[in-house]
Amino acid sequence: MVQKRVTICVIDGQGGGIGSTIVKKLKEEFGERVDIIALGTNSIAAAAMMKVRANRGATGENAIVRTVPQADYIIGFISIVMANAMMGELTPSMAEPIASSHAHEILLPISQGGIHCEGDASTFASGS
Repeated sequence: MVQKRVTICVIDGQGGGIGSTIVKKLKEEFGERVDIIALGTNSIAAAAMMKVRANRGATGENAIVRTVPQADYIIGFISIVMANAMMGELTPSMAEPIASSHAHEILLPISQGGIHCEGDASTFASGS
């Protein structure tokens, strides 16, 4: 029986720097045992993640809306579930399916664009 590979969507915008770092680390750790889909809110972000060997990549609102339901895991800034985040790159139509997804969401508590994440990583991990 063929086992389905775990699908991980990495979502990033602007320059794609953090998304590409995440993709690179996932590839180093899991190699081809996982299917990494790079979803950029813009083409620069998607290209940066593809450059570090994401399995597939796509750009824009429709790509995110259509691809997110296939994911087992979604990784990105906490702002990917907030409409109009990333200087407006993350539209309400993108945020809703991400926030409503049945996938495990790994949201990085990175402050940006008027959104401040209180506490440090240990605070988030412990639920305090």
